[in-house]
Amino acid sequence: MLLENKNAVIYGAAGAIGGAVAHAFAREGAKVFLTGRNVAALDTLAKEIAAAGGAAETAQVDALAEEAIEAHADAVVRNAGSLDISFNAISVPQQGIQGTPLVALSAANFRLPVDTYLTSHFLTTRAAARRMLPKGSGVIVTLTAIPGRLAAPLVGGMAPSWAGIEALTRVLSAELGPYGIRAVCLRSDGLPETATIGVVYGQHAKTIGITVAEYQAMIDGLTHRKRAATLAEVANAAAFIASDQASALTGTVVNLSGGAAAD
Repeated sequence: MLLENKNAVIYGAAGAIGGAVAHAFAREGAKVFLTGRNVAALDTLAKEIAAAGGAAETAQVDALAEEAIEAHADAVVRNAGSLDISFNAISVPQQGIQGTPLVALSAANFRLPVDTYLTSHFLTTRAAARRMLPKGSGVIVTLTAIPGRLAAPLVGGMAPSWAGIEALTRVLSAELGPYGIRAVCLRSDGLPETATIGVVYGQHAKTIGITVAEYQAMIDGLTHRKRAATLAEVANAAAFIASDQASALTGTVVNLSGGAAAD
């Protein structure tokens, strides 16, 4: 197993991506510490992981609450012995965030993703790094999407927030690499399996005057494979990135856009 004897903290674990990655980490042998605001959803996920033979614990942690993040990280190290992997998969409601031209977007709706995603990633990666430094090892995995790399319309503050997370990941790698800690960003395109993308694509389609199915086909057509990545593909990539088999991988973005953003 790729992650045997590793302890992984997942922020926003109740979401589609967070849950898929939690399953993948646990399947590869990691003990997963599931955090978020919805305890009931986290407990359901933990039961699913346990039923599949994995190990999971849950905690209500707001990924924007500095003291709660630090206290939880301390508890993980105290009870499990180490914090080896950190993955942040938080999200914000997308109504009014995407699908609106910048000239018509309110300042509050522009700031929401920028403030939320960047602040949360700073707080959670800092907490993880502080616990990884004494051990001299660890992996911080961040999450973005292709508008952080490409020029895309109607994405509001999402693209700047994703670009900022990618920049933060590079800085983390530069500062922490000499101490044995890796930082890698996972960049995917929209995942049709997730409820969030259904909302986002609906907003984009409405603004440009086409159906959601037509918009989905347009986005799929930008990829080399003519289809979007799946949750399973993203989760499997995250597990590999977090493993020792990817030990040379740091300070970079793993591109899962199917060629829509060709590096």
